[in-house]
Amino acid sequence: MNLISIENLCVNYGAKTVLHGVDLKVDAGEIITIVGPNGSGKTSLLRAIIGATPLKEGKVTLKTGLKIGYVPQRLNFDSSLPMTVERFMNLSNNISKKECFNALEKAGAPDIFRNQISQLSGGQFQRVLLARAIMNKPDILLLDEATQGLDQPGSALFYKQIEEVRRDTNCAVLMISHDLHVVMSASDRVICLNGHVCCSGTPANVASDPEYKAMFGAETEGTLALYQHHHDHDHDYDHDHTDKKVKHSA
Repeated sequence: MNLISIENLCVNYGAKTVLHGVDLKVDAGEIITIVGPNGSGKTSLLRAIIGATPLKEGKVTLKTGLKIGYVPQRLNFDSSLPMTVERFMNLSNNISKKECFNALEKAGAPDIFRNQISQLSGGQFQRVLLARAIMNKPDILLLDEATQGLDQPGSALFYKQIEEVRRDTNCAVLMISHDLHVVMSASDRVICLNGHVCCSGTPANVASDPEYKAMFGAETEGTLALYQHHHDHDHDYDHDHTDKKVKHSA
């Protein structure tokens, strides 16, 4: 069974349709990245998965007992509030120091255990959020533009950490990103979204798709050359969502 199965998903905000006819299946262990312009429904899709947005049509089916880890696009934090990383990690969780340290280590930030949250850089704080998301050993991580505000090297390091988390835990990853070039080296599959699924498949296939090129223009230059992602795990590519381009009418 798929971890997540989405069929004919339609989401409205008032009279405005933000998503329609979206089909998506997520399998264990794969990294899927959703790309698309602002307002294309990317965050709405994640919110529909976690049940935070009502559906107009279609359905979202989660594997029984599915554990989800979530890393938000941003988290407003009062910098005047004195709180260590350890204390922040324990909010709404009852975990030991060892469990906390291990989660931070997996997220690539073991040395900030006792630092004040207010003193962390943007990249460090995102790693803390990642650590919180993986503490309960999720089956899938949902990341909503988790590298927003980071520079390109910082984003690349964060995505590298995501790959290592996937390798070590075999959790699936479904993430939204605007870092097109980095995405192509960090993903098994890319979904190009603009209210509906414009195209989907391997990074190489999507990068050469005319709809993807039309949507992102010059940003796609050099993407294929940068695609160097190799991995030693297998996926069942007998589903409709594999290398084939999936087209939907607008």
